[in-house]
Parts: sequence; structure tokens; C-alpha cells
Amino acid sequence: MLDDKVVVVTGGAGLIGRDFSRGIAESGGLAVVADRDKEAAARVAAEVAAENSGRVEAVALDITNPESVKKLVQELQARHGHIDAVVNNAYPRNCNFGRSLEDVAYADFYENVGTHIGGYFLVSQQFGIFFRGQGHGNIVNMASIYGFMAPRFGVYAGTSMTMPVEYAAIKSAIIHLTRYLAQYFKGSGVRVNCLSPGGVWNEQERSFVDKYASLCRSKGLLEPSDVTGCLLFLLSDASEHMTGHNLVVDDGFSI
Repeated sequence: MLDDKVVVVTGGAGLIGRDFSRGIAESGGLAVVADRDKEAAARVAAEVAAENSGRVEAVALDITNPESVKKLVQELQARHGHIDAVVNNAYPRNCNFGRSLEDVAYADFYENVGTHIGGYFLVSQQFGIFFRGQGHGNIVNMASIYGFMAPRFGVYAGTSMTMPVEYAAIKSAIIHLTRYLAQYFKGSGVRVNCLSPGGVWNEQERSFVDKYASLCRSKGLLEPSDVTGCLLFLLSDASEHMTGHNLVVDDGFSI
């Protein structure tokens, strides 16, 4: 599906980013595992390379640093001659992220929203400018079902978990940022779409897992690989006439 496409995955060393990178390589593309933790990115790249004949590389990237983003675009263009897509998948947050509404300090809300949305904007801006000059390119932003629906707080009852208010603000903004960018770059060969997964298994508490699953079609919490297939579709030519779209994969949780 992705023969010879150079695809950058920000946050590529993370839970979902690892599987995205693997899927891109398995589909014939060159997966660029871009992460602030260069050592973690290198480990993921080595794992993927062992399985897919080396169609992967690791790079350092801080999505909140303009020079870091600009440098990556320049280096990849010089090394490969083209860049075909970027997946905005990084998840910057500070150590206080995830508190209940009453306990969220203004400074933490400001920092978490600013770095996350700001990072997605910066990556989209710089890669979008490059893609426009190149004549083609593809941006996929990672949002969430909680970017377009109200939280179902009942699934968190009796657990230490909650649905952070920052997360809802961030992901809803990303969905609309996607539409803005799609409209802005219309006619330039650049397309911009959004992927909104439901909850992904990450060793959550059993009561939460069961209550979440009761609201789904069959599986409940997803595995990262359940999301990867949808990403590959958005990255491939099979979706070449889609732009400004938010693709939802959540096993029916949001309906």
C-alpha cells in the first residue's frame, strides 16, 4: 500500500507509534520513527528493521521546538529527496496531566493544552509548507472519540482514572485544526485527515475495562494494531480523494 513512501511518525516510540511504524514498514514504506527520546526511537527502529528488511530509521524530534521540526524536514529531504506523509501522533504532557477537574491547576491546563496543540500545529505548518512546495503530501492527525463526544464518566466510577479535561480540549481542537488545514491547503496537492480511536488497552483497571466493553460492539478496548489498519488506509492512495475527514475507529463506543 505504501511502496517507497517516506512517512514520519511523531511519537513513534510510544504505545501506538510503535505499531504505526511497524505497519508502515510492512506495507512497503519507509517509517521514520521520530521521538524526543532518540534512544527509544532507535530501539523501535531496530525491532522493526529486523522484521522488515530495514525500511525504517530513527530520528530525534521535539514537536514543540521550531528548529527541531525545521531541521528534520530539511534532513529528510536531503537524504531521501521527498517526504510523503507525516503522522501527528506525539503526546506531550507534564507530570500533572490526568487529574480530576477540581484538581487541575491553571498553569498545568495551559501548559498541556499549549504544548500538545501547539506541537501539532507546528508539525502541520512546517511539513505542510514543504508538501505544498513539493506538490504533494499527506498529514494525518491523531485525535480521539473524546474530541467530538462528551465523556462517559460512568466507566471511570470506582477507579483511580478519569477523562482529563485537557484531553477533551486538545482532541476537539485537533479535529477542527485538521479541517482548517485541509481547507487551507486545498488545491495544492496536500491533504489532511484525522484519526479518532476509542480507548486503547494499556493495562487499565479491570472494572474500567469491563464497563467500557459493555458499551461497545464486541471487543471493547482496542489494540494498537486495530488502529493501524485505518492509518494505513489514510496514508495510502486508496484514500487519495479524502481530505478534512475524521475517521473514527472505536468498536461502536461512540454510538
